[in-house]
This record gives sequence, structure tokens and C-alpha cells, in this order.
Amino acid sequence: MVAWGGSCRAAQKLKDSDCLTCHGDSTLTTDENGKQVSLYVDKDKLKHSFHGRLFGCVDCHTDVKSLAHDAPPKKITCAGCHEAAQQAYARSMHAKPVKAGAALGATCVDCHGSAQGVLTPGDPASPVNHANIPVTCGRCHGQKFITSSNGDSAQAFVSYQASVHGRAIENGSQKAAVCTDCHGAHEILAANEDKSPINKFNVPATCGKCHADVTQTFMASIHGQGIARGNGLAPVCTDCHGIHSIKKHEDPNSPVAGKNLSQDTCARCHEGVRLSQEFGLPGNRVTSYMDSYHGLASKGGSVVAANCSSCYGVHNILPSSDPRSTINHANLGATCGQCHKGVTQKFTLTRVHLGDGTQNRDIDSVITRWVRLIYVPLIVIVIGGMFLHNLIIWRSKLAARRRAHSAVVVRMTVNQRWQHLVLFTSFIILVITGFALKFPNTWFAHVFGMGEHLRGIIHRIAGVALVSAGIYHVFYVIRSREGRRLIVDIAPRPADGFDALKAMRYYLGLSAEKPEFGRFNYAEKAEYWALVWGTGLTGITGVIIWAKVWVGNLLALWWVDVATAIHYYEAILATLAIVVWHFYQVFFDPDVYPMNGAWWDGKMPLDHYRDEHGLDTEAPALSESPQAGRAGDTEPPSEAPAD
Repeated sequence: MVAWGGSCRAAQKLKDSDCLTCHGDSTLTTDENGKQVSLYVDKDKLKHSFHGRLFGCVDCHTDVKSLAHDAPPKKITCAGCHEAAQQAYARSMHAKPVKAGAALGATCVDCHGSAQGVLTPGDPASPVNHANIPVTCGRCHGQKFITSSNGDSAQAFVSYQASVHGRAIENGSQKAAVCTDCHGAHEILAANEDKSPINKFNVPATCGKCHADVTQTFMASIHGQGIARGNGLAPVCTDCHGIHSIKKHEDPNSPVAGKNLSQDTCARCHEGVRLSQEFGLPGNRVTSYMDSYHGLASKGGSVVAANCSSCYGVHNILPSSDPRSTINHANLGATCGQCHKGVTQKFTLTRVHLGDGTQNRDIDSVITRWVRLIYVPLIVIVIGGMFLHNLIIWRSKLAARRRAHSAVVVRMTVNQRWQHLVLFTSFIILVITGFALKFPNTWFAHVFGMGEHLRGIIHRIAGVALVSAGIYHVFYVIRSREGRRLIVDIAPRPADGFDALKAMRYYLGLSAEKPEFGRFNYAEKAEYWALVWGTGLTGITGVIIWAKVWVGNLLALWWVDVATAIHYYEAILATLAIVVWHFYQVFFDPDVYPMNGAWWDGKMPLDHYRDEHGLDTEAPALSESPQAGRAGDTEPPSEAPAD
């Protein structure tokens, strides 16, 4: 009886309570790799799990036949019950790294939890419950290690959280799309695989699971027809709305928001040459739109000006030859009438994309071309004639005003005037050619019809001229008597700060005492030394940019990047300083208006010089006689680069 009883007990199926005799505490063991693992089974979790309610321990651990098992049970697989899911998983991107032995591949446990705690998808606590899917996927795809290990980015998860779908799930929606709705559950495939739901040609059907009406409309459109024919250039939902970062069209950051639609979203296809080469469509539709009233108003911030979708539709875009198209001639009245109430058929005859570069023969295009052909030369002739007329009068009046002063002081010698001429000529050329690179769509880029190659050559020649003038000036102030005296007189002194304060008090009406200055006042000194600093800095950084390969190899490429930033911002500073500071002293100061001619002939009226530089005692003694001031430029009482 004893033997028989023992044999019966061995043949009986083990109960969970039998297993929990050992596995109900914190028992540890060692696996085949020598690593300690826990044998603990949570009774409560097992009891409430899906598996616990249907199966016992040995239903999964089928190799366990008795309570005493010296060898560790074999690792269980889910395929025994979930064969279809296992086969789908085996084809997925998750299974590939697991098969290759990588530690980062997701397994059943990573998504569903351990076997003893598996809950049904309908359970709110289940990690694969619809509302919990983003968090479950985010445990891997929201972590930085994904990026460093296999090149995937965690940005997709971050973008989804901020998307209209992610926010809806966060607010409790049970219908908003989650990761598995688009990527699938077990058979997750790469986008370049034909069967992947996120393959470009499958995206409309994937989105259509939720947006069926929109997808039906889209597939009937010219874009949808292209996708149905296998044309990979045709856009799908994600090309316009984004992938993970989908936002409402009212959101200003959405690619389908009114202000972004034309310039950014539609322009990606309809502004380039790709479509024109493949299908013969005009490639500058967006440019011609932006030049129209609608485009200019939209660029100016209008929220009611028509954009691409206002005329062509949103998902129902069709060619104008299609009777259903919103831009078909029969339908233009209704389309334009959305904004322009009461329009007639005549109103709709006008072309919208007038400036699209095509030689259309319709009446409005022909007349518009003739208007352009007439007005462009007319503007050049009329405005050019006006400019020449005023220049002749201005020059005559300026000469007469300067002749009225019988006594003059030679402010700049011939040598200094030539230095100044090279300086300002090269500077102006540098400004135009430099900003032409930074702002290619402005008038800077179109002066003299420059291409990039010619612009670069001219810019470098002007840079060499400017630096050469600076080097010459250094030798000039060292070797010549005039130069040495210039440096002595223009050197900054502590008194210059007090002079600036006195000048402001006087011109603000806070003091009745007008300040007096020597040969150079504080403003002229500041401008001269700013010029020295700016020329040296732009010259050095310009050489670094020019010799970027040599500098990058010798030091590091970031030196070139820093030099480029300094070069650009120093150019802005110098240009604005010339316009605001120097042009005032040369043109807009009421005492010299319309122009201080010292840069041209070197002369300055004696009375003006005494008023501005009364402390320069040497000038009056040499300039009292009118003949002294007109004698020439060889021995002037005062000389400077510019006034």
C-alpha cells in the first residue's frame, strides 16, 4: 500500500499550492550562467493574473513532474498557447536583436509583464491596455540608450507625447491612436518593408482605420491616385501632417497651420524642380503665390488671406481639368466666393499664378508682360533722369557754398584722402558682397548680376584692398611726420570722457557753456580707433575663413566657425556705425549739410573749423589768409582721415 500510494502521488498533476511550498518565499538559485535568480512567485499577482485564473504552474512548466527537481526547469515559451502571435513576433524588428543575442530586443515579458502577472488588454492595469501602450513602448523608446545602441532616436516618443494623439490619450481618450495602432502589435516591421503599416504606400490605409472618411476622400484626389499607381513622389498623410508630432491645424507649430502650409508644407514638392522634371508641372508655384496679394498678406500675418488649401482643397485636391476640382473653371465662382462674396464668372477668368515664368497667351498674361516691358525701362529712365538732375544741382550748390568761404583749413592731405578713398570703396564693396551671401534673396545678391563665384572673388579682392590700406596706414603713422602727429593728436585721453559729458549737457540745454575741442574731438577719436579695431578683427577672421582647410587642419574646425560668427557680427556693427555715426558727421550734421567736402578736396571753412576745434591753436595762424588756405596740401595746419 505504501508503494502504491507513493506511485499514485508521483503520477498526480502538481498543484500550485505544492509549487508555492518552495516558491512562495524569497528562494534564490543559480542559472546556467552562474547568475543568481529569484524563484519567488507573488501569490496575489498570480491569483489575479489571466494565467493564474486558467492555468496552473505545470501547464507552462511542462517538464516539471515532481516536487523534487534537481535540474532547473526549462525556460518556458509563449508559443505553446500563442502560436500565431509568436510567429508574427518572430518576423518583427523586436525579434531580430533577440535572435542575434542582443540584450536590447523586446520580448513578450517586456510588454506583457512576467507570465505570473499577465493581465488581459482590457484590464486598466495591463501594460498593453490601450491607454498604457505609450508608456509601455516609452520604457525603451523614450530612453537615451536606444539612440546610442542601435541608432534609433528617443525623439519619436517625445514628439508623440506632445502630439494631438498623445495629448488625447493623456486626457483619457480610448480612441486616439497609440503606437500599436500604427506600427502593429506583434509583427512590427520597418517602414521600408512592403507589409509594414507605416510603409509609405500603406500609410493612408493605416490612418484610415480611424479617419476613414478622410482617407476615402484622399485616395480619390490626385495625390491618392499617385500613391495607388505606386508613385513614391506623391505625398501621403505623414508628409503633410507629420509622423509622431501630429498637431491640430489650429496649432501655429503644425505644418498644416495656415501660416506654414504654403511656404513650408506645399513648397517641399511644388517649389522645386523635382515635379517639373518628372511630370512637367511648374516648379515655382509657391514663389508666384508669395508674390501675389494673398501671399504678401499671409507673410504679413493675415489669418484670412487665402493659402493653397483655400483654393485647391485639403484632402480632395484634383487637377483643374477634373470637373470635381475646386479650381475647375466651372467651380471657381464658388471657390473664390468663399472670401470674395458676389463674384461673377468674369472675376474668375484672371490667372492666379501670374508670375510663374510660363509664356501664357491668355489676354491678362500678354498685357501684364507688355506692362512690365514698358515700365521697367520707364522707371530706369525717369528715376535715373531725376537723380542726374538733382545731382547736377546739388553739386553746383555745394561748390558755390564752399566758394563763399574765403578762408579755409586743409583738413586732409592728398595722401590721407587717397587712403580714405581706398578705405570706403573697399568697405562698401565688402558690405554688399558679404551680405549678399547671408541674405541671398535681397537686393545685395543681385547687384551687378553677381553669381556666387563672382561674388566670392570680388569680396576677397575688396578684403585684400582693405587690409592693404590698413597695413599701409601703419607704416604711414610710423614713418611720416604727418602720421606721427596724427597718432599723437588722435590718441585717447581721460579728458575725452568729460568732453562727451559736457557736450551732452550743452546740447540738452543743461549748460550754457559750449565745450571746445582740439584737433580731434571725442567722437572722431572713437571712430578712428573703432576703425582700427574693426579692420584688424575682420581682417584676421576673414583670413581664417578664407584658409579654412589649413586652419581646420592646424587647429580645429570650430576656430573657423567662431571666426565666421565674429566676422558676421563685426560687419553688422561696422556697417551700422558708419550709417549712424559717420554719415551724420559727413552728411546730416546741420553745420556741414549737405556734405562735408573734406574727404574730396581736403578743405574745411576756417570759421567752421574754429567753431569745432577752437583749442587747436596751430590752425588759425596758418590759415588767416585766404591764399594760405588755397595754397595747396603740402603743409596743412591740420590733417585727419575724415571729419
